[in-house]
Amino acid sequence: MSDTSSLSITQRRALTLALAATGTWVFWLLALPLPFLFGPMTACLIAALAGLPLTGFGQVSVGARTILGVAVGASVTPALFASLPTMAGSLALVPIFILIIALVGVPFFRKVWKLDAPTAFYAAMPGGLQDMVVFGIEAGANPRTLSLIHATRVLCIITVSPLIMSYFYDTGLSHPLGEPAASLPWPELVIMALAAVIGWKVGERIGLFGAAILGPLILTAMLSLGDVLHSRPPQEAILAAQFLIGSAIGAQFVGVTLAELRRVVLAGFSYVILLGALAVVFAQCVVSLGLGPEVEAFLAFAPGGQAEMAVLAIVSGADLGFVVSHHLVRIVLVITGAPLVATILQRRRASSQRS
Repeated sequence: MSDTSSLSITQRRALTLALAATGTWVFWLLALPLPFLFGPMTACLIAALAGLPLTGFGQVSVGARTILGVAVGASVTPALFASLPTMAGSLALVPIFILIIALVGVPFFRKVWKLDAPTAFYAAMPGGLQDMVVFGIEAGANPRTLSLIHATRVLCIITVSPLIMSYFYDTGLSHPLGEPAASLPWPELVIMALAAVIGWKVGERIGLFGAAILGPLILTAMLSLGDVLHSRPPQEAILAAQFLIGSAIGAQFVGVTLAELRRVVLAGFSYVILLGALAVVFAQCVVSLGLGPEVEAFLAFAPGGQAEMAVLAIVSGADLGFVVSHHLVRIVLVITGAPLVATILQRRRASSQRS
């Protein structure tokens, strides 16, 4: 057997690409749902757990998220703004949702899985993976544990959500992704490409969190509201985004040991069960109060990543604006509030230890 540990970064990416493409092909042949998302995700996950030296595609994977930012931004129309008063009721439930997650999640990781306080706190917070790891490191948390728990959260949510949508909400996942590139006016394709790149890079320059999605989203929304842009990204671009996102999710589990599988990944998996139950409860509250449709409500409160939830909203034909608005509120509240709350808790612990 050849030694794969000495592969260069280019060779590792070539191996990852080949495995992801094979997974996509197998899922396509078997007519399984979302072959361009689940195919590469499953193949890369199996290979990663088997110890193969996979790696992400760097800035290409980050750039894929700009496609979803443009897709969401293109859905921001005057009609969406007209629906904001109706949406306000369900948006108001998001802070309550986050508070309950914190009250349940932090003790869960502390008491059941015996994590230290900073790690338990940032593991429980349903924010972006990168943001929670960065904040956690600053607070003294274990970065490896945080990365695995949040990666497990995203993996499980993106895997289980389609099953819930199919069996409980009777929603298919074969909604048209968009028009083929050949059928769209070339000026619109150019505008979307420029909005993706400019929004991404300007967002990074000004320090916007989630710049790869939010930057293009904001710029494209302005173009859509200004009657400059009238189309969503072509279906080929959406499929490419699914492929790269799925590959990245699977490759995040490279190097996971058996001990980490038994403890950290299992902790993340069990936590997803709690999160999923809470998401279903809040979704039912939204539906019962007449604040939103059931599929949109579920996707809005399913605590996955912005990009992953946007993909599911697109393939299910759900209202992108409704779904993404709730996730933006969740992410903003967690990113701005979590460090503040963590600092207060640390000071209280330090004060109690001195006394």
